[in-house]
Amino acid sequence: MPLLAVETIEPELLDAMPGFKQRLEWYLANRPELCGLISRWQEPGMGERRLIALTRGHRMKCLLRRMLDPEEFLSSYGVRSVSKFHKAHPYVLNVGGEDKVVNYEPAESQTNLFGGNSNWRGPIWFPINFLLIESLQKFHHYYGDDFRVECPTGSGHFLSLDEIANELSNRLIGIWLRGEDDRRPFARASGDALHDTRDRYHYWFHEYFHGDTGAGLGASHQTGWTGLIAKLIQQQGNLGTIAKLDPFTDL
Repeated sequence: MPLLAVETIEPELLDAMPGFKQRLEWYLANRPELCGLISRWQEPGMGERRLIALTRGHRMKCLLRRMLDPEEFLSSYGVRSVSKFHKAHPYVLNVGGEDKVVNYEPAESQTNLFGGNSNWRGPIWFPINFLLIESLQKFHHYYGDDFRVECPTGSGHFLSLDEIANELSNRLIGIWLRGEDDRRPFARASGDALHDTRDRYHYWFHEYFHGDTGAGLGASHQTGWTGLIAKLIQQQGNLGTIAKLDPFTDL
């Protein structure tokens, strides 16, 4: 989540708002208790841009090392909401002499907490993934192509932050792409609801997705946020970096 607190400011925008620049610099100089985590404001980056963010390069690499680890947050279909590490190592918090346990649960919650709808324990959620992609793109606007991070962690393969954003976008798009079994991952939990022939070109936009298989879960008409896939398809199509085939022209 700290990665989401980022903005880059173009030099011409600063020049057009001298009052904003003056007040911001006053806060940075006179309210260190509020601004101690703001990094690199005085140091221009690519295109003379300025960076306002909670995570410096080193901090960001530490976060990305875990976020891009397939054994932790990185799924074949996006970024999980809880690390897979907790499948074998549950998080335990003792409250009033009672242990409260959080496991990695990639699908529906296994408890009745919040009416059984506590689904933030491992599934893939589009709003957070979309915001992470936007944040990586903003960081790339400042750092440029020379700032590279191993992706996936342990692979020996290093990518720019923009390339990592593209990689995450394509993993999310892959939820609707046909696999080797000619089925789309989102339909893996739908049983017989989707007919192989009748519904071959029909798509559901689920509330969230299984952290390991990409299967669609929860409400099956959650276009309010899962519809963000259209923006990712547009971006990747324009960049020419979309994985395999465009799922909405290959139907």
